[in-house]
Amino acid sequence: MQQDDRRAAALEAVLMVVDEPVSAAELAATLELPQPEVEELLGTLAAQYDADGRGFELRPVAGGWRFYSRAEFADVVSRYVLEGQTARLTQAALETLAVIAYRQPVARSRVAAIRGVNVDSVVRTLVSRGLVEEGGTDPESGAILYQTTSYFLERLGIGSIAELPQLSPHLPGLDELGSIEFER
Repeated sequence: MQQDDRRAAALEAVLMVVDEPVSAAELAATLELPQPEVEELLGTLAAQYDADGRGFELRPVAGGWRFYSRAEFADVVSRYVLEGQTARLTQAALETLAVIAYRQPVARSRVAAIRGVNVDSVVRTLVSRGLVEEGGTDPESGAILYQTTSYFLERLGIGSIAELPQLSPHLPGLDELGSIEFER
């Protein structure tokens, strides 16, 4: 693979994982390349995707760059997203939903701290599926707090959060903690 192709591939790899537009300066710093070179690569990739008639496009928006599905495929994408609403939740989504249900209202940063991973995209998925909603802001940090919805309660067949099963019967007692081996 030629050096320019490798740089373009690295740029694509980074752009595939961003969930909001990222500036050419940030991309240049990440790829350890000069910003003008990254700007040229972005323009070249965007033109190449357009010329190839890909189902996605690379667009500059809000001071950064990001992949978007093409507007001409909006009906197909909408159908997929809407039909996907009945799909099962991933393990990550279930874990995130459980943390929100038991700790609500809770900020994404707190959920991420509990789970030990970034939960931004999972929370967006839960919001889009109507299981979680914004429930105010934290007075100290200003962070958005999330809570479960009435749809969540309906799907579980319960009337309120108070009807969620208690976690304590599933947790070891203090006397049992000494016998549990933890990995290091």
